[in-house]
Amino acid sequence: MEGPSIIILKEAVKSFKGKKVIRVSGNSKIDQVKLKNQKIIAFRSWGKHFIICFSSFSLKIHFLMFGSYRINESKDQTPRLSLEFANGVLNFYTCTISLLEEDLNEIYDWEVDVMSDKWNPQKAVTTLKKLKNTMICDLLLDQEIFAGAGNIIKNEVLYRVRLHPETKAGALNNKQRKQLVTACRDYSFEFYKWKKLFELKKHWLIYSKKKCPRCNLPVEVTHTGIGKRISFFCTNCQLLPIKARPK
Repeated sequence: MEGPSIIILKEAVKSFKGKKVIRVSGNSKIDQVKLKNQKIIAFRSWGKHFIICFSSFSLKIHFLMFGSYRINESKDQTPRLSLEFANGVLNFYTCTISLLEEDLNEIYDWEVDVMSDKWNPQKAVTTLKKLKNTMICDLLLDQEIFAGAGNIIKNEVLYRVRLHPETKAGALNNKQRKQLVTACRDYSFEFYKWKKLFELKKHWLIYSKKKCPRCNLPVEVTHTGIGKRISFFCTNCQLLPIKARPK
């Protein structure tokens, strides 16, 4: 679940803000007793992390690749965590859950969250300059640089700026670095808008496509980078820099 989807979740559960947890269940190994009778004071997010804030601690939920949630309904499986309130229930599935005792400002750098009001694009540009030997497909998925960006965002952004996923950051000029950073931020908000309208897939240009809409040529599909995440790209309009091409 990518950052924009977490923002949508945060908006969807706002009716539970200020409400007391009256019942807790699920197969999570956290101290569930600690949550009972606690009042939610805020919902926050950082990248792909959904954060439920109580008065003296917070609950961090990471949906990983296949996590999900249900509001006022349930799936046919035991939830990782179920929080019941007087006005409804919130269920989380196939995710990791942990308790945070520290101040969130000491844990999270809000300036690297692509959807945060505190997003700092220059910080991302500066980091790209330093990591010259890293492929940009890996950099876009690095949550310490682009918190909230996932594989869909990676593919769509690289297509928009016409960059091959295996391009090393050192091959980018300053204009390209800025374009990449700006495109990641802009597309994340487009993702958010389209996801809320239930039409995200309709706007995909390269992700899961078979032909490049610009060149009308077959799309290359392969696993790239250290993480070996799937990449969709056009070998005609997303050229790998000459120095990086295999001999």
